[in-house]
Amino acid sequence: MSTRRDAVHDTLRQSDGFRSAQDVYAEMRGHGAKIGLTTVYRALQALADGGLVDVLRTDDGESVYRACASGDHHHHLVCRRCGRTVEVAGPAVERWAETVGSEHGFTEITHTVEVFGTCSVCSASVRAG
Repeated sequence: MSTRRDAVHDTLRQSDGFRSAQDVYAEMRGHGAKIGLTTVYRALQALADGGLVDVLRTDDGESVYRACASGDHHHHLVCRRCGRTVEVAGPAVERWAETVGSEHGFTEITHTVEVFGTCSVCSASVRAG
């Protein structure tokens, strides 16, 4: 792995939630890194292709990234209010994707699933609010 890719990966590993490429770039530059935004985008894509980071699309279509907590295939529960994300296994989703793909003659099935809702902390603050 390249030194710059390692640095981008380290920045994501030190973050709690999903971050945009611009956020990663600004943080790295703020810490004195000599890196361009294009290099950050390329590093994030390479990390995503290698399964080292998760990628989500926001409601406005922007890609955001987070270092994977797990090396296994997983899905996400994402809070719409605070962005908290939980990695979850989905064996039923895996079976469903394979079945539906097979029924329609597709092979080499892959998929990405994100489930959006409101986490318990945000739900409690709304009720208390």
